[in-house]
Amino acid sequence: ESAGTNRCYTAKMPCGDYAAAKAKADVVVTRRFINQRLIPNPMEPRAVVAAPMGMSDELTIWSSTQIPHVLRILLSLTTGIPENHIRVVAPDVGGGFGAKLQINREEILALVLAKKLGRPIKWTESRSEHFVSTHHGRDQIQDIEIAATKDGTILGMKVDLLADMGAYLQIITPGTPLLGMFMYSGIYKMEALDFTCTGVYTTKTPTDAYRGAGRPESTYAVERIVDELAAELGMEPMELRKKNWIKHEEFPYTQVAGLTYDTGNYEAATERAMEMFGYDALRVEQAARRAAGDPVQLGIGISTFTEMCGLAPSRTLGALKYVAGGWEHCTVRALPTGKIELITGTSPHGQGHETAWSQIASDIIGVPVEDIEVVHGDTGRAPYGMDTYGSRSLAVGGQAIKLAGERLVEKAKIIAAHQLEVSPDDVEFSAGTYSVKGDPEKSTTIQAVAFAAFTAHNLPEGVEPTLSGEATVDPLDFSYPHGTHLAAMEVDTETGKVTLRKYVAVDDCGIQVNPLIVEGQVHGGLAQGIAQAMFEGAVYDSDGNLLTASMADYLLPSSADLPSFDTDRTVTPSTTHPMGTKGIGEAGAIASTPAIINGIVDALRHLGVNDIEMPASPMTVWRTIQAAQSGGNA
Repeated sequence: ESAGTNRCYTAKMPCGDYAAAKAKADVVVTRRFINQRLIPNPMEPRAVVAAPMGMSDELTIWSSTQIPHVLRILLSLTTGIPENHIRVVAPDVGGGFGAKLQINREEILALVLAKKLGRPIKWTESRSEHFVSTHHGRDQIQDIEIAATKDGTILGMKVDLLADMGAYLQIITPGTPLLGMFMYSGIYKMEALDFTCTGVYTTKTPTDAYRGAGRPESTYAVERIVDELAAELGMEPMELRKKNWIKHEEFPYTQVAGLTYDTGNYEAATERAMEMFGYDALRVEQAARRAAGDPVQLGIGISTFTEMCGLAPSRTLGALKYVAGGWEHCTVRALPTGKIELITGTSPHGQGHETAWSQIASDIIGVPVEDIEVVHGDTGRAPYGMDTYGSRSLAVGGQAIKLAGERLVEKAKIIAAHQLEVSPDDVEFSAGTYSVKGDPEKSTTIQAVAFAAFTAHNLPEGVEPTLSGEATVDPLDFSYPHGTHLAAMEVDTETGKVTLRKYVAVDDCGIQVNPLIVEGQVHGGLAQGIAQAMFEGAVYDSDGNLLTASMADYLLPSSADLPSFDTDRTVTPSTTHPMGTKGIGEAGAIASTPAIINGIVDALRHLGVNDIEMPASPMTVWRTIQAAQSGGNA
């Protein structure tokens, strides 16, 4: 009240001349879309144990966190305890989705009390505490305007975004909607994008990053408004997309907001998705059911998307006012016995990092994956890192692993050449063995070199004992995964019941290290994106009380509520990341929500429906149909 406003900030990003683009337009379509408030629900709630370490001044804190390295710094800054006296351990964390991307008051209190009392302090939140106090996600109102010519050429977009910050700011609360502002043009070419975001304080739990963090919101808006434009023009929605998207031969392409997409092949992903989906046959079925007046109507939902992930480089993040950098660190150490210790700054919470990291190191160093120990999430053993979020672990951390492994192999080559009594230029390395060119019988193994480096009895001049490689990588740019998702939705016009009949997702995440892990990440993301469209929504009453404060009131889907997903991948390697990887952890959550809602609206458009409020429960759908048929807003 004393401030006179609840406005947190207003950010503007005018790209090109939208007024001029609009003046040339034959068609202008305006819609309001609402991304409802969501509550992240990892399997494991937040938990912390803090304990003094014997007679020393050091304290160890075990926390269910995504950011052990950042947490250590923030704990030092808030408590005054020297950073080198704090060890943070993030053990096998049971999920995060952004909800554990904070410093929590309980972590601060546990650390201070452990120091003051000289005893271990433990706290674990209840699920009801989690619903109320762990940060929420989304909660944005998007007023979108799109201008186009009558032949379907998109000229520009105008975005007015109202973002609910909650009662106070968390680590990246104001940055979450701004991260999405670069992506409102999606995969489409256009002359202008006029973006304005207003962040406001409310008497609710703070919002912050939730799987996708700004990208799901922007993708939802652009994919929904493109469908609305297609309906206004009387064009088939896939044909409108094909007319406006960036062609394969046009990459690298600098889009209207200034990002340079290095690679992409939207045609290949879409062609494969349509083939798997049976797109043309389903359109024929849709027309037949509509002509027959079937009470259960068929809709086809489309989402052709791209995202920015692998958050980096640090200079760009600094320009966006992010406090942290975007680099990542890795040390790969060969132990005297020939085993490999891989120390990484990324900290997994269910993604399968240990498996993928071991595979990368195994391919480079030539040792079996079972001989590799991945050390993570412990600032005592892995002192450097920027942690895990934003689909950055493989795109950024994977590069550091690759480079560190290559440096170890290169140092070992010098030692091996000395042992083999030849020049390093005359030594070849393959599958863990160094051999002399032209004389493969004359060879030694990486394990033998590791032991020789440890004993240091016979090392080349200037080579120090022990064998390791270290790398800190700050990538050249973001990476840009993309894909095409298609949903066949059946809607009972008499009851409002919605059934997801078929879902096809074809994603392009660049080079895949472990396709099975990629598949799992896609499935998990799809479940959360579909949950936003059809199931989840946080509700407050007029007094600011959270009404959906338990599993009994907040609807989460189970596996029984979801179909079997048909998935595939196309591959266009990233050119800004040496491994060619892009990222996959958030793709499913980004693409699926607009695909589902576009499908529901497509099933009901002939009844006058042009939007459905999320979550699209049977009651919401039925009321929307009734409003449209009575001439009301739909």
